[in-house]
Amino acid sequence: MDTIKLTQFSHGGGCGCKIAPAVLKDILSQSAPMSGFADLLVGTETSDDAAVYRLNDTQAIVATTDFFMPIVDDAFDFGRIAATNALSDIYAMGGRPLFALAIVGMPVGKLPVETIRGILAGGEAVCRAAGIPVAGGHSIDAPEPIYGLVGIGVVHPDRIKRNSAAQAGDVLILGKPLGVGILSAALKKGTLSDAGYRKMVDTTTQLNAVGVTLGEIDGVHAMTDVTGFALLGHLLEIARGAGLRARVEWSRVPKIAEALALAESGVGTGAADRNWTSYSHEVDTGPGVAEWQRKFLCDPQTSGGLLVACAPGAVARAMEAFRQAGFAEAEPIGELGAGTPSVSVI
Repeated sequence: MDTIKLTQFSHGGGCGCKIAPAVLKDILSQSAPMSGFADLLVGTETSDDAAVYRLNDTQAIVATTDFFMPIVDDAFDFGRIAATNALSDIYAMGGRPLFALAIVGMPVGKLPVETIRGILAGGEAVCRAAGIPVAGGHSIDAPEPIYGLVGIGVVHPDRIKRNSAAQAGDVLILGKPLGVGILSAALKKGTLSDAGYRKMVDTTTQLNAVGVTLGEIDGVHAMTDVTGFALLGHLLEIARGAGLRARVEWSRVPKIAEALALAESGVGTGAADRNWTSYSHEVDTGPGVAEWQRKFLCDPQTSGGLLVACAPGAVARAMEAFRQAGFAEAEPIGELGAGTPSVSVI
């Protein structure tokens, strides 16, 4: 197992595998709207994190699917990262996960059974930490290693945190530092330090379970998690959904120190460039933002932090929730205001 490098089997890794936003929009442009289902509270309309279906006045089911190819070579770490990332979509809706189903695609003739077992064990460990079982799943023989989860959760219909419910004047808070995609690129190049690897794994395996607490705060209006479309892309989804203009302060955005240094030296991902091509017409980075900084903000995150839009009066409670849950680097990074849906960076 020590000689197996999972990343050598995949053409991309983590949430950097996601189809570029513009391409995905084109693919889905002809999909029929899911009208006529009164109890479908959240569908595909605003590119939200999960679907939500109302069961009764006090319960709604939250359902999501997330899977990808390896971002790291260690089997157990890959399983942990993929499972944490999948459950994040439940938490981003303000929901509490109930159980998961495993999604497994493996090159069976090329990977030892022990490696595949290690991947599944990593996912199971995360689900145990979240207090839920892996209750089943589906597997196929595939040319590249693929692992993830179907996540099923529950939320009160009045406590759903859509990505489209932000209000003018809301403060934006980011729960985890950016830079995971850049660290992953350095890992593939063999230039990532041991400390950088530990930071990447620690960040990507920290469950966003604080979303349950944030969902109970009245002043928290909208939430999403920052993944493959990067901070700018997922913030744009909030801005479009609410019909507002977002402003981000570069200096306040939490950043992984080693990733910041790597970005300044020119290390980046092709997915960051694809992200920028997809939504650059809706982003104003201004003359004070260098190209490497712009790429940093387009860096695809795997199992990234929650992005919260909350009333100014709720910021202290939201920040306390983050701190109590162990998110020491969570920070307010900007605000939302009236204007054409877009993002500006200063």
